Amino acid sequence: MDYPTELGVLTALMLLAASLWIPYIVGVNKHLPEGINNFQRPYGGEGLPDWVLRANRAHVNLIEQGLPFAVIVLVLHATGNLNTVTYWTAIAFFWLRVAHAVGMISCYARMPLRPLIFLGGWACIVVLALQLWL
Repeated sequence: MDYPTELGVLTALMLLAASLWIPYIVGVNKHLPEGINNFQRPYGGEGLPDWVLRANRAHVNLIEQGLPFAVIVLVLHATGNLNTVTYWTAIAFFWLRVAHAVGMISCYARMPLRPLIFLGGWACIVVLALQLWL
């Protein structure tokens, strides 16, 4: 079945979002401090390595931008407004989100790079939304 690249990007992005909890859960289970009951999570994260906390934040950040991206791509598809701009913007958004997650968890994307990557993702969402009226 032939489907637009934007829907393929959306699918790949949702697979990333559906999988990004894994580093956090691995980190929590590997570094769970003494005296914490496994069935009383979530807790504040005290005693966990910084990368575990960053993994959780990377997942939350993807959900924050992934939902608006998904809705706008689906509306663009339903209204027949997919074009060259939406094609390249969707691809750019996906790779920005991958870079953000990797950079956040690894701590390689420090200030001001990480916020700039997040801002780039937001800009992609705005550009996609504008295609509904252009």
